[in-house]
Amino acid sequence: MGLFSFFDKELAIDLGTANTIIMYNDKVVVDEPSIVAIKRDTNQIMAVGKRAMMMHGKTHENIRTIRPLRDGVIADFQAAEYMLREMIKMINFHNSLFPPALKMVICIPSGITEVEERAVKDSAEQAGAKEVRLIHEPMAAAIGIGIDVLEPMGNMIVDIGGGTSEIAVIALGGIVTNKSIRIAGDDFTDEIVEYMRKEHNLNVGERTAELIKIEVGAAIQDLDNPPEDYAVHGRDMLTGIPKEIQVNYKEIAHCLDKSVSKIETAVLNTLETTPPELSADIYRTGIYLTGGGALLRGLDKRLHDRTQLPIHVAEDPLRAVARGTGIALKNFDGFPFLIK
Repeated sequence: MGLFSFFDKELAIDLGTANTIIMYNDKVVVDEPSIVAIKRDTNQIMAVGKRAMMMHGKTHENIRTIRPLRDGVIADFQAAEYMLREMIKMINFHNSLFPPALKMVICIPSGITEVEERAVKDSAEQAGAKEVRLIHEPMAAAIGIGIDVLEPMGNMIVDIGGGTSEIAVIALGGIVTNKSIRIAGDDFTDEIVEYMRKEHNLNVGERTAELIKIEVGAAIQDLDNPPEDYAVHGRDMLTGIPKEIQVNYKEIAHCLDKSVSKIETAVLNTLETTPPELSADIYRTGIYLTGGGALLRGLDKRLHDRTQLPIHVAEDPLRAVARGTGIALKNFDGFPFLIK
């Protein structure tokens, strides 16, 4: 331990397309939407996270809201740097005399390219990180739900986030086979926007579509405990006048069917390429669902019907990756699966 190690601060960051979660001292200290509001004329940051999300879709021409990540990777480098910097400022380090030396572990999609990997590290360094390690999302999710990833036992993780769905078989501290597809929560939201436009002649924004997904989103049309119909407000495309309609979960299940089918196919493709010994393990252990997409009603039942395997939904699927990243942070130099 060096003389100035007292000033070192260690952060675990789940840099997600939809939400960014930062853990410090084993606690979630930041849980905010991954969005930034910027003034066009001065490039000045107006808001980050929840405050910026409240402005999304409601701005005038001098304010723009940017989601710096698309499909799990950085699409706007400068906005990502701004966002990280501002979110780190939200943390109270109890020592404001000196800027802290930050050590970070950030999780990334397993299908990321080296260039995209470099962009994540550069953004973190520009935001003040002295040391950065990366960890793949399915690995972090597995650690976060309590799986001993170093054991010679195969475990299958399906992590459905905002931008990507990560399907991986993990054993002996490594990813044996994996598939990363760019079909996830954002695609569900886009399909709801399109469905409302085509079927109900109703123009709704991204935030409204997200609320529909949360309130009545489903993967199957015969739920045991169906949610109540949800009142949706938007603009009538024929008259231009705001109106309200009621939607039910069966409509949304029909609307999301195409995207859910693609995730199903990716799971089956990953199972096909899994070595037979690990397939035997998965038959016993089943499939673990994490990420916000795991909360989609009936998804576990649909995957069970298709694979005939036990499906386990993580206890707190939204934070499973962040928790795993936090555990990996404690073993900054020890875990073999941390990418330097």
